[in-house]
Amino acid sequence: MQFDPSALETGTMVFLGTLVFALVIGLFILTAAFASLALLGVGRFAWFVAASVLLGLVHGINGAWDRLLHHAAGVELPGDFPGDLIGQPSPSTGTYPRVVLRDS
Repeated sequence: MQFDPSALETGTMVFLGTLVFALVIGLFILTAAFASLALLGVGRFAWFVAASVLLGLVHGINGAWDRLLHHAAGVELPGDFPGDLIGQPSPSTGTYPRVVLRDS
């Protein structure tokens, strides 16, 4: 026995068409949701990697600077120097250094 689609009523055809259309829309929304979750996961992973790399760089720079300062503190300069720094003392205007008053 063969199925004759013309024997179906119009209401039945509309109902079946609505179900098929709802299934197509549901599959589209499901696919879009899965793709957005996948992109969100990839973006979060990329952010985690970038933040970890930058944090590692900052810790590396801070560690290198700390080692450099500890090394520089242990170096003794040859010669006799007075208690002042090497070079000329900075000129001042009263109690404030000239650098501070340059903008006013």
